[in-house]
Amino acid sequence: MEDYSKYIIKNYRYWSVQVHSNQEYLGRCAVWSKREGVLDLTDTTKDEQEELFMILRELKTAIINSFKPNWFNYSFLENETKHLHGHVVPRYENPVEFNGIMFVDKFWGHNFRLDPNFVTSPELLEAIRLKIKENL
Repeated sequence: MEDYSKYIIKNYRYWSVQVHSNQEYLGRCAVWSKREGVLDLTDTTKDEQEELFMILRELKTAIINSFKPNWFNYSFLENETKHLHGHVVPRYENPVEFNGIMFVDKFWGHNFRLDPNFVTSPELLEAIRLKIKENL
């Protein structure tokens, strides 16, 4: 099983923020519930909800300061991984460069879609993680 701790940007009381291993959308992150067995966003406690929204505001600001996206998509799907987590997906109207790589949001103005062939190198992933962490 993969060690996901290497993706952690910041831990909070109820949630953990992690850089997503697929960076087709530069700065894409996941927010994971630390509580075992919770599956649905509506099952969160008031304290978990309050912390989640504080984290989303902080993370949004950190990603804006890191990469200057134009918009954000948020999704709590739990289709493949049966544990409460959400995706924060920065969206870019124009191509953006980071670490010598050009990122193009091919579906700007529409629902985001992931290219199954897109690969993020470990070095790039770590650079993105550190950049967000620096601003979080």
